[in-house]
Amino acid sequence: MRLPGCESILSLPESIGGWGGLRVDAQISLRVDGEDRSIIVDTRTTLLDALRDRLGVTSPKKGCDHGQCGACTVLLDGRRAIICLAFAVAHDGAEITTAEGLAEGDALHPIQQAFLETDALQCGYCTPGQVCSAVGMLAEAERGAPSHVSDDLIGGIELNDDEIRERMSGNLCRCGAYVNIVAAIRRVAGAESAS
Repeated sequence: MRLPGCESILSLPESIGGWGGLRVDAQISLRVDGEDRSIIVDTRTTLLDALRDRLGVTSPKKGCDHGQCGACTVLLDGRRAIICLAFAVAHDGAEITTAEGLAEGDALHPIQQAFLETDALQCGYCTPGQVCSAVGMLAEAERGAPSHVSDDLIGGIELNDDEIRERMSGNLCRCGAYVNIVAAIRRVAGAESAS
């Protein structure tokens, strides 16, 4: 069965499986950590499942699968995003940077290096999401985007501990490494503001 005008991207299989619904597949293209990738996915597939199960990109983790823990955080078109609830087909053509794609060759991203230096990880499960969220958060602050605790909604953002905690509140760490995560971000934020 074919949908008019969608022959190249959508197809309905002859045998309908699953839980009584129609399976609709779509071909999508993604740029993941600097590499162009093309896959065919069921239109119900999340971006997280497409990355992990179809492309073998295991840096983003499946934690809660409800958009609440932040373990799946990546940079999606340059902005941090939780991808366990995002449909892959809605992001056809997107650029995705995971924690694996932040380093340049053997040189770690400053946030990755700061996480190591401040011992901002314990089990490490949430760390890729924390790292991507921290990179995205620093970019948001640099653009002047206020948070709930920002004192000045128009002027520059001072990344004090309260501001960092608020901006990172969507990323949970069951091990409780929060103090060191804040220290790692503060270290990079301080280095960026000094340059």
